[in-house]
Amino acid sequence: MGVFFIMNIKELYNLFEQSDGISTDTRSLKKNMIFCAIKGENFDGNNFVKSALEAGAKAVITSNKSFENNPKCYFTNDTIKSLQELAHIHRQNRKCVFIAITGTNGKTTTKEIIRETLSTVGKVQATQGNLNNHIGVPLTLLSIEADTEFAIIEMGANHIGEIETLCDIAYPDYGLITNIGDAHLLGFGSIEGVIKTKTELYKFIKANGKGIFVNEDDPLLVSLSETQNRIFYSSEKFLVEIINNDEPQLKYNWSCNGKNFIAKTNLIGQYNLPNMLAATAIALHFGGNPEKINEKISNYIPNNMRSQWIDTSRNHLILDAYNANPSSMALAIKNIISLKANKKMLIIGDMLELGEYSKQKHFEIINLINSYNFDKVIFVGNEFEKFKSDFPAYNFYKNTEEAMASISKTNYNDFTILIKGSRSIGLEKLKNIL
Repeated sequence: MGVFFIMNIKELYNLFEQSDGISTDTRSLKKNMIFCAIKGENFDGNNFVKSALEAGAKAVITSNKSFENNPKCYFTNDTIKSLQELAHIHRQNRKCVFIAITGTNGKTTTKEIIRETLSTVGKVQATQGNLNNHIGVPLTLLSIEADTEFAIIEMGANHIGEIETLCDIAYPDYGLITNIGDAHLLGFGSIEGVIKTKTELYKFIKANGKGIFVNEDDPLLVSLSETQNRIFYSSEKFLVEIINNDEPQLKYNWSCNGKNFIAKTNLIGQYNLPNMLAATAIALHFGGNPEKINEKISNYIPNNMRSQWIDTSRNHLILDAYNANPSSMALAIKNIISLKANKKMLIIGDMLELGEYSKQKHFEIINLINSYNFDKVIFVGNEFEKFKSDFPAYNFYKNTEEAMASISKTNYNDFTILIKGSRSIGLEKLKNIL
């Protein structure tokens, strides 16, 4: 883990064990919690040390020199590194199985499904929401309770070396890469950079862990994991047959130990199948009952703007507006093509963090859409609007507010509408007017 950034980190950890948890936000800080002051792009937690102490913080981690000699404050030159160090010690003191998940698409949904299926085996804790970065992972680790049997740690990355850093903190026993595609190219530089970063998980598990779960249907992952201790899963292994009917939700038959099951999921899109199979394989590996696993998969309801089907009084919405990159966007568009519907509409928002590839990737998505016959297409965001004059048949808006103002003037009824874009575009705001 490198250099200790707090000389008395073990003393601080002893206080943490006696505390009621840790927080990086004084608004959620409660008495007897530890406050870690973090400096971000738009705020500096070190300016709130006094407020934390007045709120009854058991201790404060800070780089604010004004509190260097305060007996309740632990002064450090880097509060984030200190938070990570504290989390690593806590991880070492937990005896549960740690499973790390990363990938370009589907990692949060897969994490949620794994939490459901593994709950049939023992007590599970997992990353809350999308706390999957250099701050979120330590906070997740510090929340792991003593009686937890499985800890699922989601790991996100937008630059080379980030997964390696997160592995050094979380020290996972097992790993899973959902897939590898072209996202965050601004930070990675190229698809080769994405591959290098994601496979940092494989490298860590090979050197320090027990094994990785690999989708045998994905040739790239199979190739990248050749020297690993692998636990394979695939459509063929589970004898999967997709059930095609008039309903948009993914349904499929699968088999285990000679028994057949029907998984009736609440998720939209066949591209979610690998996520289901990963969760199934992991739960089975740790002794799960296939019937109970199937029940958990069928009962899971997404509520995080990922592959959600929403019936309004006027239309059917596919709300998938939490994240977007070229590969996930193409899958979502192809999925709505496969659905039976009277009228189909796309509301597509910009894909961010693509760097020098942004213009090319947005053009490719427009070309993909142009190869199909949609009843209505709306683009939202500055990146897509650059092509406004080239595609006069479509509507382009600079932002969601402009789109809302225009859409609200038209009475759209009986449409099946895909709403997809990067989170910061805020396309979920359109839900209430459709």
